[in-house]
Amino acid sequence: MTEQRTPELRDALGAVQTAGLPYQQSALGAARAVAQGAALAAAALGAAGLFGWILGSDVLRRAPGADSTMTANTAVALLALGVSLFLAARARVTRWASAAARAAAALAPLIGGLTTVEYVTGSRLGIDELLFRDDTARLAAEVPGRMAPNTASALLIGGVAAWCASTSRIPAWASQVPGLAVLALGMLRLYGFAYAVPELERFGAYKGMALYTGLALVLLGIAAFLARPDGGPAGLLMNAGTTGALGRRLFATILVVPPLLGRLVLAGEDAGLFGTRLGTALLVCGHVVVFAVVIFATLGVGRRIEVAHARAEWQVRQNELLQAFMDHTPAVVFIKDMDGRFLAVNTTFEKSLGLPREQVLGRRDRDVMPPDLARRARTADHAMLVQGNPVQREEILPLPGGPRDTLTTLFPLSTASGSPYAICGVVTDITERVAAQREVRRADQRFHALLESAPDATLITDGHGTVVMANAQVQRLFGQAPDDLVGAPVIDLVPVGRRRRHSALLRAYLRQADPKPIVLDQGLYGLHSDGGEFPVEVSVSSLQAGEEALVFLSVRDITERRQAEAERAERYEEHRRIAYTLQHSLMGEPPRLPGLPSAHRYLASVRDPGVGGDWFDIVPLDRNRTGIVVGDVMGRGLEAAAVMGQLRAAAHALARTDIPPSRLMAGLDAFVGDLADQLVTCVYLVVDQSIHEVTLCSAGHLPVIALSPGRAAYRLQTAVGVPLGVNDSCCDAVPFRQTRLPLPPGSTLALYTDGLVERPGTDIEEQIDILARTLDVALKGLPADAESLDQAADRLVGALIPDTAAHDDDITLLLVGLPERQGGGSCA
Repeated sequence: MTEQRTPELRDALGAVQTAGLPYQQSALGAARAVAQGAALAAAALGAAGLFGWILGSDVLRRAPGADSTMTANTAVALLALGVSLFLAARARVTRWASAAARAAAALAPLIGGLTTVEYVTGSRLGIDELLFRDDTARLAAEVPGRMAPNTASALLIGGVAAWCASTSRIPAWASQVPGLAVLALGMLRLYGFAYAVPELERFGAYKGMALYTGLALVLLGIAAFLARPDGGPAGLLMNAGTTGALGRRLFATILVVPPLLGRLVLAGEDAGLFGTRLGTALLVCGHVVVFAVVIFATLGVGRRIEVAHARAEWQVRQNELLQAFMDHTPAVVFIKDMDGRFLAVNTTFEKSLGLPREQVLGRRDRDVMPPDLARRARTADHAMLVQGNPVQREEILPLPGGPRDTLTTLFPLSTASGSPYAICGVVTDITERVAAQREVRRADQRFHALLESAPDATLITDGHGTVVMANAQVQRLFGQAPDDLVGAPVIDLVPVGRRRRHSALLRAYLRQADPKPIVLDQGLYGLHSDGGEFPVEVSVSSLQAGEEALVFLSVRDITERRQAEAERAERYEEHRRIAYTLQHSLMGEPPRLPGLPSAHRYLASVRDPGVGGDWFDIVPLDRNRTGIVVGDVMGRGLEAAAVMGQLRAAAHALARTDIPPSRLMAGLDAFVGDLADQLVTCVYLVVDQSIHEVTLCSAGHLPVIALSPGRAAYRLQTAVGVPLGVNDSCCDAVPFRQTRLPLPPGSTLALYTDGLVERPGTDIEEQIDILARTLDVALKGLPADAESLDQAADRLVGALIPDTAAHDDDITLLLVGLPERQGGGSCA
């Protein structure tokens, strides 16, 4: 058993304790009655002694056969203590009674304390014969009217006990422990009288305690011990449980058996039946036998207690488990007796009603529930009991937090004979579930409305291709009612000769691990109910519903689209032929110079109708000098082609004036500056075959590749200016600088635009290096003639443009060869 107990367990134990409360109250009442009787008896002995002094009667002051007389001070103190403890032992002590008890209790320790001071100091304070003159002293050492020292000590201790018993703020043990001390002092006097042992009557050679005083002290000790029996050692002794019963039996045994055995032994010794040593042995044996019997009796009782305690622990543990199960159940759980009183509820019940458990247990429905809810609950209980079987129903309950949808289960708890003794109910809140079901129904309605509102014929099939749902548009498209298609294979809507391909496509789609929605419109056909075929576009998507895969097919007749596409394709091809002709007319055909073989390639962008902004030109300047230009207008389409045509004409005209490359670039830059929002890259070379040099100027263009005999292909190093159109006519322009480089005979020049080397995801520098290496390999060991250059051009385009049908920029490549010298003369 754990020390920490649930509130439910505490309630159960409280109920058990409450069940034993009447017996406990009766035991406490009996203890108080004994205490009051003992206190009155002690007070009566004190009063008798006081009257003895008043009347001069020795019988009232001294017991027959006793030597000591009760003094007047002792009688007064005993009377005061008896009255004080009588008032303190009442079940309900009023304020005046408590004050009177404390006042009476204070008198006894005052008398006893002053007497003790006289004994200790050897002085006379004049209190011994304050009330009466004592003529009963028998010894010269006795002080007339003075009580015995042990009597003074007992009265001092008894006064403390009585004062603590009459003060409720002081714990009960504070009066009970001194009370036991007073009882012990009184018992010593009685034992001394019973065993004829004068030494037990007195302290040393002082005066002994009177027999009446000893008897009164025993009664006062009992009264002080039992005056507050609900706490302290007396509370343990008066406990209504088994431990209290054991304590009372053992205490009675201790008080009765040892004195009785001692008296019997002394009687045998006095009669001469045995000597002192044998008497002592018999006394010890008697104690052993008695206490052995007590021990075995106690063990038997203790075993019964252990068994009962184990059973109680098991039952409490079961109750704990049951209550824990109920408290951890999200549903409302309750148990009621046949009169409708709640015997047990869980925490969910408390939360639902907003009431703590203490305000629910033991009450009826009408005491804790709203009137309407209580009436409905009681009616349901009666209906279930009449039926005799568990019932379950869904209902809306008006709870304090608002109406809730619930699933209520009621069933009887029956005895072994089948008679119901209680009603158990489980109320599950299904508000969210009911709301979810309503939402599912609404979603289903919305889905059907959406399905019917779709403009295309929509079919839903299972993973095997069987139609499970279709909208009304299928009748318009296929000529069949939606209900007629449900349960039929969807492949029946495909022409017979095309069904194998359609089935293969659907199976391939479903085999994918995570099929994505796709749209298919190539080679798919539908079958009308009249036997006609028509091209269709099918949107396919899938949904995994549990373990079943559903396929959504949205089918659209694209007969008109196919006709429009055919017409557009025919018009596009015609426009492409026109644009291609225009592009070539704008670019022109470069002259073929006999002493300067060349090869070129131009590929238009597939995104545009065959036109773009790339151009190149070869311009003969004189017998040994030739101008070569390559440019790229940024942008594509007809606008770029128009600008290209103007720039090609301007560049050709400027080159014919034989101006240096830098001035030609400056002139073109001014020309482009007059055009709106145009940027152009361009490079212009002048090849002088007489002195084997090349002069070039670049306006933001890609580097020229040169391949000279005995050397790997390399880039011609020159200053690269800004693209044409960047300089502002009203500000200082960035000058264009030209560079003169040697170019030995037998060399080849490669000029190109960015469309050849620029690709998404690649480094343009690496692409230029590939171009140089490919040029080196293509012309290695070959003369720079027109045929070799033409083959090299094809190889370069193939290496850098793997798929010429998918490039998205126009491409220009120009290869120019410089023949080697023939016999030391210049080339013609």
